[in-house]
Amino acid sequence: MAIVTNTITRYDYTKSVREDLSDIIYNISPVDVPFQSNIGRDKASQTFTEWQTDTLAAAVTTNAQLEGDDIVSTTDTRAATNRVGNYTQISRKIVSVTGTLEAANKAGMRSAKAYNLAKAANELKRDLESTLTGTQAAVVGNNTVARQTAGLGAWIITNYINGNNTAGGAPTMSSGSDGYPQTAAVATTARTATETVLKSAISKVWTQGGSPDFAMTGPFNKTVISAFSGIATRFRDVPAGRQAQIIGAADVYVSDFGTISIVPNRFQPETQIYLVDKSMAGVSYLRPFQSVPMAKTGDADKTMLIVEYALKVRNQRAFANISDCTTA
Repeated sequence: MAIVTNTITRYDYTKSVREDLSDIIYNISPVDVPFQSNIGRDKASQTFTEWQTDTLAAAVTTNAQLEGDDIVSTTDTRAATNRVGNYTQISRKIVSVTGTLEAANKAGMRSAKAYNLAKAANELKRDLESTLTGTQAAVVGNNTVARQTAGLGAWIITNYINGNNTAGGAPTMSSGSDGYPQTAAVATTARTATETVLKSAISKVWTQGGSPDFAMTGPFNKTVISAFSGIATRFRDVPAGRQAQIIGAADVYVSDFGTISIVPNRFQPETQIYLVDKSMAGVSYLRPFQSVPMAKTGDADKTMLIVEYALKVRNQRAFANISDCTTA
């Protein structure tokens, strides 16, 4: 095949043909934050926000009294409440856009400032999810060291299960059962997550009085849980005349102590599997998300997105942490 001599083609008019640039910008980066989305929120009024926890006395079989017994001076012993807290952490993103860029005709956006502020807001939300589900202990902070809020992994002490299937190396509080999470868990032997360990963790939480709503895990261990023998056979009703569906994942685990959703989280540590009672966790905001215009020092507009928050674990006994899980 050949073209007629001197036929004018697209290749001859490279300087005249307009560009074809889509007005849609495709961004695949995920912004789903399941932990923040499922837990509550409230207001903090100080950089160290505190609350109290309590438990009932153990049930006994010896509470038998004499008929007509005269009570003179004996009283029941009542344990005092525990006072715990967490430090607020400041997180921010700064966007600076020149006046020239804002005035120029742009593909995919009317305002470069608005577009980049929206991006920064999503980035900030992802940062919060990573922080809230992290294993870091709280940092008190000072004039040269930033405060840090303790992540979920640093709160779970009673129902902590390490790689050796013991509680060794669990996080510690600053004052025994009181205070704030002062040290993070110490990693032990890496191991593959098993259904036996998951059942044990669920049982531990239930025994303490908790009712976990979901197991939160990274992507690799989501696939591990989906392969557990207890949920290996899956069925779904298919209407007549329709093709059958292949089901290769588990979204719900039916345990001896209730039904638990299996929730993957891209931003939590992959080595941890958390059992979460969503009624027992929340984010306390000293300063909620806000956009603050910064002083203009030149031909650019600067805006700061800022938030100050702390993770509030209302009672850590309602959670469990299966730690030291393999990630590949």
